Amino acid sequence: MDLLPDLWRQEYWLPPGVTWRDLEQLPDSERPRPKDLLITLPLALGFVAVRCVFERFLAPPIASCLGVKNRLQVSAAPSPQLESYYCHRSKQPTQVELVSLMVLCGKTQRQIESWFRVRRNQDRPSQTKKFAEAAWRFFFYLSAFVAGLTSLVNRPWFWDHRECWRLYPIQPLEKAHFWYYMLELGFYGSLLLRISVDVKRKDFKEQVIHHLATIFLLGFSYCANYIRIGTLVMLLHDSSDILLESAKMFNYGTGWRKTCDSLFVVFAVVFLVTRLVIFPSRIIWTTLLLSMEVFEPFAGYYFFNILLMVLQALHVFWAVLILRMVYKFLKGKLEKDERSDEESEADLEEEDKAKEEKTDPGGDCYWGKTCCSPHSCTSTDQ
Repeated sequence: MDLLPDLWRQEYWLPPGVTWRDLEQLPDSERPRPKDLLITLPLALGFVAVRCVFERFLAPPIASCLGVKNRLQVSAAPSPQLESYYCHRSKQPTQVELVSLMVLCGKTQRQIESWFRVRRNQDRPSQTKKFAEAAWRFFFYLSAFVAGLTSLVNRPWFWDHRECWRLYPIQPLEKAHFWYYMLELGFYGSLLLRISVDVKRKDFKEQVIHHLATIFLLGFSYCANYIRIGTLVMLLHDSSDILLESAKMFNYGTGWRKTCDSLFVVFAVVFLVTRLVIFPSRIIWTTLLLSMEVFEPFAGYYFFNILLMVLQALHVFWAVLILRMVYKFLKGKLEKDERSDEESEADLEEEDKAKEEKTDPGGDCYWGKTCCSPHSCTSTDQ
């Protein structure tokens, strides 16, 4: 019962010598209060609803303009036994399991392996779905970056990071920065709500860690009135995310290779500079060292900086992927995002095999498959 009061002990959130009463010197309209964060919950649900409308009505015409087309898809033949096994047991049965399925279905091993291969390909997200997701994130990051830059460019702490701690914690919260925080928190909350249905990529786990670390970091910085440094962290991250999502959009289109390559080069430069140079040398340096010119380290100081270090570790992880992409790009072999869809190269091999099997009706693996285009589905019973 005493856990909640203990959580808000000022020693955890504020530097030595600073109390919650010090923050109360600010007017209510200019003081960050923990209960304000409750507004992020309806905002997250609102973002989910707006995104559904965007992906349903706005993304398709934009995709058409860029020539986004879904691949011709081969569908697995109906098989209740295999479908049940696929959904409830395993999508990639072992050799022992294959033997059991052969007895159960009366099919050869090659036929069953083919069925599972084609069935896995059916679950791969379509190009239009991936485009809609990238477009939604692009428009949010662009809007957030423009709004954030507009609200910060004339503020002293944007240019002189020592201003982030001047007169701390008696720093009034501006209305623009209040909404900047709430909307960013609501957006990242919506990403977590949608994570089970969004396109899964190689760095799925890292993305979850990133979203959670960002939410905790923004939530803590708001309650402890680290607003100034928090706004800089958000602006820095949005700057490169815009380029990443725009490059994806053109990558999914047809005839935009040069545009995509150009955006990728710019993105790689901006990401490496902002995440590996500016973030550690300006942001972490400010919170780790400059802040101690004003107050002594305390529990919140360590917690906040640990979260920044987690983000920096993720930056290094993604920088490695980007440098691999740059290497392939320079060799002329870059075909897709290194952190692209879940099964990546294995998926491409399976798709190629499925196409070969579809055109080989004499093989014993050609087992009543169905070929579905994005607009029609024609069954061919063999």
